[in-house]
Amino acid sequence: MVPLNFRRPSSALLKVDGAALAHLLSFRQSKPWAQEAGGVLIGRHIAGTEDLVIDMATGPLPGDVRTRRSFFRAQQRHQGVLDAEWQASGGRRVYIGEWHTHPEAIPGPSSIDLADWSRRLKADDVEADAAFFFIVGTIAIGAWEGSRQTGQITGLFMDSQSAR
Repeated sequence: MVPLNFRRPSSALLKVDGAALAHLLSFRQSKPWAQEAGGVLIGRHIAGTEDLVIDMATGPLPGDVRTRRSFFRAQQRHQGVLDAEWQASGGRRVYIGEWHTHPEAIPGPSSIDLADWSRRLKADDVEADAAFFFIVGTIAIGAWEGSRQTGQITGLFMDSQSAR
C-alpha cells in the first residue's frame, strides 16, 4: 500500500508507512455490526528534521473493550507491544499517538475523544512535544496533532505529495 503523508502545523511531515496504513484500514467499520477498534501508533523521528514516520499500529488486542460506538484500550497489552518495539529498535521506535475507528465516512472527534486526547497530552509520560490522534472512518482517515506544551489540538491535512 502507498504511504500517506500529513502536513503538520510546523510544515513537517507525518508519514504513515504503507503496512501501518493497511493495518488501520483493515478495521474500517464498513458493516453495520462492525465494532470500533483502536490502539497506539508506533514510529520514529527522522534525525535532523521534525518529520515522523508511523511504522506500525497496535490493536485491537485481547482485553480491549469494543462496541459499535466505543473502544477502550487494555493499557498493559499495548504497552507491552510498545516496549518490545522500543527494545528491538534500540530505542528508535517510540509512542507517536493513538488511533481508533468511527462508523462514519468522514470521521470527526467526539467530545469524549477530545477530553481523552487532552488528558493524554497532560498525563502521558513521554518525551515528545506532540501526540497524534487518528480516527479511521469508512472512507477517510482524520488526523490531529496535540501540543503537549499548549494543549491545543490541530487538524492535519493530507499532503498533496501523498497522491503521487
